[in-house]
Amino acid sequence: MRFSLRAFVEETSVKARVVVTLKRSVLDPQGQAVGRALGALGFTEVKDVRLGKIIELELEESDARKARERLKEMCEKLLANTVIEEYRIEEPA
Repeated sequence: MRFSLRAFVEETSVKARVVVTLKRSVLDPQGQAVGRALGALGFTEVKDVRLGKIIELELEESDARKARERLKEMCEKLLANTVIEEYRIEEPA
């Protein structure tokens, strides 16, 4: 599982983005359908498509270390199905 935190701290909050994707070993039928559609539209350079989800959160926490721990707990308990998905936590752009 990939895990990194690059959240930035404002006065009393931490903003973070969680990116959840299927593990490479898991078939992604939606990604395959999008890949085929892109090819049919003439985008033949596309060789692989994997779909996922992005979750943006703002936590009322001034301690980045505590925020990281809480974000990881959220991912492990609800935001990602760690049997078939992996996640990473990053700062928003």
